[in-house]
Parts: sequence; C-alpha cells; structure tokens
Amino acid sequence: MDALVEKTDNYVSELFTKKLPETCIYHNYTHTKRVFKSTKEIIDNTDISEEDKDVLLLTALLHDTGYSESLDNHEEHSVRISKNFLKDQGISEDIIHKVSSLIMATKMEHKPTNLLEKIIRDADASHLAKGYFKETSEFLRQEFELNNKENYSTSDWLKINIDFLKNKHEYYTEYAINNWQPRKEEHLLEILNEQAALKKKKKKQKLKKLVKEESPEKGIQTLFRVTLRNHLKLSDIADTKANILLSVNAIIISLALSNLIPKLDNPSNQYLIYPTLIFIVFSIVSMLLSVLATRPNVTGGEFTRKEIEEKKVNLLFFGNFHKMPLDEYKWAMHELMDDKEYIYDTMIKDLYFLGKVLHRKYKILRITYTVFMIGFITSSISFVIAFNTLQ
Repeated sequence: MDALVEKTDNYVSELFTKKLPETCIYHNYTHTKRVFKSTKEIIDNTDISEEDKDVLLLTALLHDTGYSESLDNHEEHSVRISKNFLKDQGISEDIIHKVSSLIMATKMEHKPTNLLEKIIRDADASHLAKGYFKETSEFLRQEFELNNKENYSTSDWLKINIDFLKNKHEYYTEYAINNWQPRKEEHLLEILNEQAALKKKKKKQKLKKLVKEESPEKGIQTLFRVTLRNHLKLSDIADTKANILLSVNAIIISLALSNLIPKLDNPSNQYLIYPTLIFIVFSIVSMLLSVLATRPNVTGGEFTRKEIEEKKVNLLFFGNFHKMPLDEYKWAMHELMDDKEYIYDTMIKDLYFLGKVLHRKYKILRITYTVFMIGFITSSISFVIAFNTLQ
C-alpha cells in the first residue's frame, strides 16, 4: 500500500501542476502535504488498523483535488476524481467508498461520526495549531480575494478568525486536543491582542481626524501667529531704518558744526553760508521725521465694564489697560477668554491697528528718505555752485 500512497502523491502533484488555477494560493499542493503530514502524525499516535491508516493517507492526498476543476463544491469534484484514479489503480470498492466518505466529511458543516472522520477533520485544520498559522491564514484571505469570493479588510478578517477559533472549530481526536489545542488557544490570544491594537490605532486615527475636521483653531492660530510675527518684523525694520537715518544725520550735523560753522566767521568763507544752511536744515528735518516715525502714541489706558460687555476694548494692547487695577483687568481677561468670538475679534483688532501703525511709520519713513535724498542732492549742488562762483 505504500507504493499506492506514493503513486497517489505523484498524481496529485502532477494534477495540481497542470490544472490548479494560480489563484489557489492556499488550497494547493503545499496544503495537501501539510494535511498528509498531520494525518500521519495523528495516525502514529492512535490505535487503528493498517487499512484505515492507508485510507486516511489516501484521503489526505486526494481531499482537495476538486479545486483543479472548480472552486465551488470542490468536495464532490474531489470524490469523482479520487474514484476515477483509485479505480484505475484496481482498488476495491470498499476502500474507494471509505475515501469518498472521508472526503465529504471535510466539509465544514459536517459533524464527524466516527474516529476516521475525526482524524481527517483534525488533520485538515492542523494549521490552526502550527507555526505557519498566520501565513496560511493570510494566503486563505488572499485566495478569497483573487477568486472574487470575498474581499476582507484586516479588521474583518481578524473578526472572522476569532469567531472561527472560538465558536466554529473544535478538535475531535484525543491527540489533537492534548497536543494542538493549547497552541491553537495561543494563536487565538495573539489575534485578540492584534485586534485590540488595531482598534486602538483606528480609534486614535479617528479621533485625530475628528479633531482635525472639527477644530479649525489650529489653522486660525497659525494664521494669527504668522501675521503677527510679520507685523512685528516689519515694525522692527521700520525702527531700524529710522535709527539709521538718525545716526547718519547726527554724524552729518556733528561734522558740520565742527568743521564748517567755525569757518563761516571768516569773510572769505561767506560763500559757504547758504550751502551749509541747506545742508544742516535738511539734516535736521530728516532727524525730526525719523523721530516722528518711531515716536510712540500712548493712549488713555482705561476702560469700563460696559465697553468690555459690548466687546469694544482690545485687551491685548497695553495702551488700553495700563491704568486699570489688576482685579479689573483680570475680570476683563476672563470675560475675553470665555468668549471665543471676542478672542478672535480682539486679535483681529490687534492686527488691524498694528497695520495702521505700520502704515504711519512707513509713510513717514518714505517722506524722510525723500527729504534726506533731496537735501543731500541740493546741498551738494549748492556747494558746487558756491565754489564755482568764488572762482
């Protein structure tokens, strides 16, 4: 009988190579050999006759041959293929009938009625307790998808596996219960942990998405922060420009006072009076304008409760509260913080008036630079004309 088992093995291998669809990545020759090995494992630890051992080994090899013809009702196709093959080998009708019955017993909904059926059912589900469980489980999921049966998500597939391991599958033989059941339960625990981790991850992603969708505050805060930073940077630039003009004109006046003014007492240097006056006057005007550009505007520094209730006061600007008692200011700030609309309104006002201040600074600076440029050119021309007149 060993020769028949070997011949059957070769037949199944050749049949799958020629006819099995490439989409059968789980129900293939690898699965068949694993079931065969598990069947032999149970047989070696169970007291049964030699004939029954051979019947079980033949069944293990032939039980999925129907997949070479159809993915539906493959057990019936497997029975037909096995009958034709075993008849060609001159096997008795009694053994053929036993093999056929055992192949039909591999249907999930079938309840084993004898020891041989229990053995083949346990062997067919031995992967649930093997180290390659996750690999075979994923292959089965992909096989469903490739054959357009079902397209399970990771979450759905975990649920199906948990339900199958907990409620729909059981080992029947004493050997499988004692040796495979503990490992199966370990796999169940691993899947439960994986499901819990996946749920936690999805919950976190959902919460993150919900916060992102329902809370535009972050974008609004970024808008205000960037705009405020730009306003302050522009204000610093304006102050720097004004300070440069102040410094330059101060140096010019110092040089004029130390070098030109003392020479004007001499009658021979009277031609320098008008150019020097033009030079100094334009420098002084430039300095005054530079001071005006950076001159702070201090407001009253007081507000009333009515103004707070009517949301008319910008509490973010010190000029509106610097004379108020601390308690009044704290009360006003709490009123502001309790009202989101008031907060945004106040920030908008703050940006608006900062913009007004910037407009004033840059307008005066433009005039200042224009005056400085005109004064520099005019005084230079005046000195040239004065020197030419002297000659």
